[in-house]
Amino acid sequence: MKKRIQQWQRITAALIGLLAWTTALAQWDTVPPDAVMPQWEKFVPELVHPDPALVSLYNKAWQTAAGRVRRGPDGMVASPYLDENCYDDQIWIWDGCFMVLFSKYAPEAYPGKETLMNYYAPIHDGAPSPLRIHLRDNPPLFAWVEHENYLFTADTAHIDRVLKDKKYLQRHYDYFNSLVTGERRESLSPNPIFMRVCRDSAGKVEGYVWNGNASGMDNTPRGRDAGGWKSVMWIDAISQQALAAERIASLCRLRGMKEDAEKWQNEYDRLRDLVNSRYWDERDGFYYDIAIADGKPCRVMTPASFWAMLAGIPDTARAARMVEHLRDAGELGGERPWNSLSRNDADFDSISGNYWRGGIWLPTAYMGTKALERYGYTALADSLAERVVRMQARVLHDMEPHTIWECYNPSADGPSTEHGHRVRQEFCGWSALGPISLMIENVLGFRRADGLERTLTWDLKESNGTHGLRHLRWCDIDASLVYDAPSRKVSISTNRPFTLILNGQSHSIPAGASLLPGPF
Repeated sequence: MKKRIQQWQRITAALIGLLAWTTALAQWDTVPPDAVMPQWEKFVPELVHPDPALVSLYNKAWQTAAGRVRRGPDGMVASPYLDENCYDDQIWIWDGCFMVLFSKYAPEAYPGKETLMNYYAPIHDGAPSPLRIHLRDNPPLFAWVEHENYLFTADTAHIDRVLKDKKYLQRHYDYFNSLVTGERRESLSPNPIFMRVCRDSAGKVEGYVWNGNASGMDNTPRGRDAGGWKSVMWIDAISQQALAAERIASLCRLRGMKEDAEKWQNEYDRLRDLVNSRYWDERDGFYYDIAIADGKPCRVMTPASFWAMLAGIPDTARAARMVEHLRDAGELGGERPWNSLSRNDADFDSISGNYWRGGIWLPTAYMGTKALERYGYTALADSLAERVVRMQARVLHDMEPHTIWECYNPSADGPSTEHGHRVRQEFCGWSALGPISLMIENVLGFRRADGLERTLTWDLKESNGTHGLRHLRWCDIDASLVYDAPSRKVSISTNRPFTLILNGQSHSIPAGASLLPGPF
């Protein structure tokens, strides 16, 4: 009798596990029942473009993202929040950070910065939360996205809370440097810490050992030539920490914290010099992971190295050499660029990209695009970005289901695969970075909306025909700007005055309606 009861217990447990698995699988493709569905059309900028496929992709991304605005279970630090479309009871740090970078265009309906509080308070204040953080050693991107969001929104109250009052950005930088491999906090995360901090003889951080999951690049072959993931210090981890130090320094300067700014600038300078002296490979003209044993480069080429460019680490000569790898269709460029592994790598999967063995991911494509812009490669950045966005548009319209995918095939129009199956669909989530952020910033050329300076930089492109945005909102400005190709004039309406930098020329735009001659 006892054996029979035990058999039924095992069967019941198996059925419960199967039900949980199928439920999670279904969540990849459906809107959760507790999703908040605002009238998103009222809050997002309206895209004007002659290509209906691009307009449809843009609207599809906002609509899908609206289905990921969720009211979580009781006891959350911030609700509603943005859900990345993986598991109901878990959230991901780097997914959440990347979602801020598109949700800033419609913050009334898409709670980007609020979502970040669901990481800050549990990690740094010990606040209880019904949501667990999937990987606490995910990429440390908070300072970067908070900096970008602050420049756009000029939300002083929020930035003072995370920078001055709670010091979440500084604390997370230090937290990342203090993580202990294998440490568990079951109430906070289902996973242990995978990362290991490497220090020199003086106790200064010289690198970080990651694995695929913690880094976010799950099945990457990085570390292969040195003995595997645990044998190398990862270029993206140290570059992201350098970026964090730089952006904390910038925020401190903006908020009048001069001594703090100097401290963080010094930390950034130290990391920049370290990366340049240790992680640069002169032979290939590229930053690589380096072997712990002998400091030699592990020559597995991925977009992760462009975190160094985003952090402003290379000089102009080194940046130029890195860019050549993006001009090469046999490496990271081509018709479908920003593949997650160089096409000439032995482990590149030419059939589907197999997740991080070649698949095209919007977070790394977006990061790399901004890295190119930092060094003035705006034409290349725009060209590569538009190729990715148009690929997303073709996949949306030409294949069933008509959806936006977690990542994309680098060899043909379609989704990539994970463990032999198609990746998650309805993934907005960070895949909205293409249809929304790259569309606005690189396809249309609305380069930067600065809420602190009350400026808008628009590199208008004649090749787009009649195009623009209606109800682009940043800080307290609500402006519509449309270039009319037949008349070659720009019509503008705005609730408040601002400065428009149109193809390099500065114009003072008054409240109300205006008409400017086009730049062509």
